[in-house]
Amino acid sequence: MHPCPGDLLVIDGRASVQFAGDRALTFRVVSVCDRPTYAGWVWLTGYVINRRGQATAKREVYVQLAGLTRANDTGRQRIPGQPQKMPVGSRSTTSSRTVTLAEGGARS
Repeated sequence: MHPCPGDLLVIDGRASVQFAGDRALTFRVVSVCDRPTYAGWVWLTGYVINRRGQATAKREVYVQLAGLTRANDTGRQRIPGQPQKMPVGSRSTTSSRTVTLAEGGARS
């Protein structure tokens, strides 16, 4: 697979040994470097995506093309740590909210 900007990928040990096990990333591609590398490898620039779908860090990673997996391929591949989507029409019994702290302020 050849990644493109905007792709959401799972980068794990199949892509590079440094991302094996609990070091796997969900990664939103921003750019694909065109500089020459070893055959089958590529430099990607993008953002690490956390379990809530938020970008947490900008990274440049060197990975094997053959080991990349799209996180959103036909809905079968899950983002590591991300809850599975509920079927249409079902309801969640839990709720969540985000608490924002004003600079120097207190929680409200």
